[in-house]
Amino acid sequence: MSKALLIIMVMLSTTGCSNKAIYDNIHINQRNECLKEPPPTYSECIEGTNKSYEEYERERKELLEKASTICGEC
Repeated sequence: MSKALLIIMVMLSTTGCSNKAIYDNIHINQRNECLKEPPPTYSECIEGTNKSYEEYERERKELLEKASTICGEC
């Protein structure tokens, strides 16, 4: 099991963790993974981790609303 997955599992199983704290930890792990990328792809990898929690949450809510209107009573 990868270290990142283990950290995520611990975070999810710990009571009292906020969604933002979980998001922040996943975000940190993603940035650490970018360090393994070769220089030509490092910048692109880091840019993919620049979304704030607030932006993520807004997009997530929009997608959930779309899914509920498409699905109806699924």
